[in-house]
Order: sequence, then C-alpha cells, then structure tokens
Amino acid sequence: MTNHTAPCAFGVDPTRKERYSLRQARYYAIAQDMSRIAAEATQRGETIQLLDVGVWNGVSMRYIEEHNHLGTIEFHGVDLKLRDNLYKRDAWSSLREGDLLSGLPFLPSNHFDVVICEQVLEHLPTIDVALETLSRVLKPGGTLILGVPIFTPPAQVIRKHVVPVWDRLIGTKKTRGHLQAFTRGSFLRAMNQYCDVTVQQTRGFRTISGGPLRPLENYRWWWQLNCGIGRVAPALCTEIQVVATKNPQPSERTSVRLNPTDAAAVPGHIRSTNTAIRSRATEALATT
Repeated sequence: MTNHTAPCAFGVDPTRKERYSLRQARYYAIAQDMSRIAAEATQRGETIQLLDVGVWNGVSMRYIEEHNHLGTIEFHGVDLKLRDNLYKRDAWSSLREGDLLSGLPFLPSNHFDVVICEQVLEHLPTIDVALETLSRVLKPGGTLILGVPIFTPPAQVIRKHVVPVWDRLIGTKKTRGHLQAFTRGSFLRAMNQYCDVTVQQTRGFRTISGGPLRPLENYRWWWQLNCGIGRVAPALCTEIQVVATKNPQPSERTSVRLNPTDAAAVPGHIRSTNTAIRSRATEALATT
C-alpha cells in the first residue's frame, strides 16, 4: 500500500481517516477483484479496459492502481459533471461528461472488460435505461460491479413512501438525494430484468457502523467481522455490491420495451418460453 504520513483508509485514501473505513471497504473489495482480473489479463498478454460510471473524485483509481503495477488496466470515467479535484486526471485514458439516463450514446457497445457503477443508481428517478446502458457497454464475458444502499424489508416502504410525506408535513427544507429505496431482492430483480448478466456474488458492507462505533474502524478485526457478516447475510447490511458477468450470448428473454405490435410479431412458442423463463427467475429471486 502507498505510505501516507497521516492516517488514511486502507493506506491509500486520505479522504477517510479511519484505517479500515467501512464506508470505503466497497472500493477495497473492487481493488481485490481487479487484482485477480489484471493478473489473468497479464498472463494472456491483454489490457483491461475499465469504465467507472459516476467516477466522482476518482476514488476507484486510488484503490485499484495499487494492483496495476504492469499497467494492465486502462481507466475510463464518466460522470454527469467532472470534478476539479479528480484524482490523477491525466492518468485516465478518457474522461467524459454524460447523463446515464440518456443511455450514454457516445460509448460503444460490448467494449469494456469491467464496468463499475458505485453509489449512483439510488440517485436516479428511474433505473431501467441506466441498467440497460451499463450492460450494453460491457463486453460479453466482462465483469459488472454495481453498488447501492439497501433497506431490510419493510423499511424500504417507509423510506420511499412515508418519509416524503413526513417531510412535506413538517416543511423540511432538506433535499434527500436518494430517489430509490432498494432491498437486496428488488435490486437483483431489476438487474435480472434489465441487464443481460449472470450474478456471481452479492456482498454486503457497513453491517454495524457509524456514530460511537466509528473508532473501531481503525482495527482490522472490526473490518473483517463486518465483511464476514456481509458475505453470509448481505440483505441485512446498509449497502450491497453485486458482481456479475455478462452472458456470452444474447439473453433469451424478450426486450422489456416491446410495444404491442412488436410483441405480436414474436412467434407464440418463443413468447411462451420467455414467459416461463422470466417466471422461474422471478420466483427464484423472490426467495432471496
């Protein structure tokens, strides 16, 4: 890890003073994934094209660059507005401004080996186009890493429907940035509907964190305990990170955007097969 005179998260991130910041543990987990992916690419003599959507201050590069000694990874970033304090701006292969809700039409399809989108989707009014876009730009066989905050049922109902009413009643002027209230199950169902991927892993973060417990984030064992709980019970955590692989062949499911005319043009036996597939997938996810 990089040496810093002042305490910083995981030895690389001066934006957090806790050595094992549970809030930043998501990025350390991504870095571990990228270490493996980069090593495999090096053996094949290939370069990894990584896209960070919602690049923010470039925090992903802070963590991943520690595992990029051979320059195997090329970093690309997109955000609604690029920040002036973006980490190592000149080290990024490309940086673009764009709205994920627009579908990012300037990005090529089936192009990137890894696509990261951390703490973005909860801020959007709708997520269908966003998820479809993240899947579209990813190469078949590529890795998709999505991170969002979640609630344990039925807390998501309170957050989505009761809290806004309460804010209006008391006249609060606080702007709440989160427009979505996911559970682990609802987010996985959305990915199943809009992304052509197979989920490989769901891991949770920030199981027990914040407030008077924050000083414990300077101890490795506390971080390891939270990671362990996040592996076995991600639905109980404050946030999850889903790691998925894009399917090598186009998915069998019919596009969710078929209009009645297009749907009628699909042969009946295919429509029936697709309906059965979606039903089985939905039933399976509903048990999670």
